[in-house]
Amino acid sequence: MNEPETIRSMLAGSKTIAVIGLSADPAKPSHYVSAYMQQHGYKILPINPSLAGAEVLGEPSYASLAALPVKPDLVNVFRVPSLIPGIVDEMIALGLKNLWVQQGIVNREAAERAEQGGIRVVMDRCIMVEHRKNSG
Repeated sequence: MNEPETIRSMLAGSKTIAVIGLSADPAKPSHYVSAYMQQHGYKILPINPSLAGAEVLGEPSYASLAALPVKPDLVNVFRVPSLIPGIVDEMIALGLKNLWVQQGIVNREAAERAEQGGIRVVMDRCIMVEHRKNSG
């Protein structure tokens, strides 16, 4: 978890990012971090049950990973630690392979279960900060 090579590989090998907890509020980190990634060529797939059907960053929002019309390359999470195990379960069921949990969010047990299920994990790191570090 959080190996520099894993971080670089996830950033370079991902084109579509499902963002769980993406807010429509531009002042929220989930919004401006996702906007940054979008500006750098990534396709953002918003996931927020309360916004399902609405547009966020010009993309339709979905209620869950299972509701997405495509399989994302990476799942980026802006939710509380207690919700990470359910996200891992959904990722395993859908065969998704890359989990990025944003800075300040830690659930070690869920990360271990994800890795045992064949999912690469980056946890407690900001994807925008890591992208800036790795693209310069």
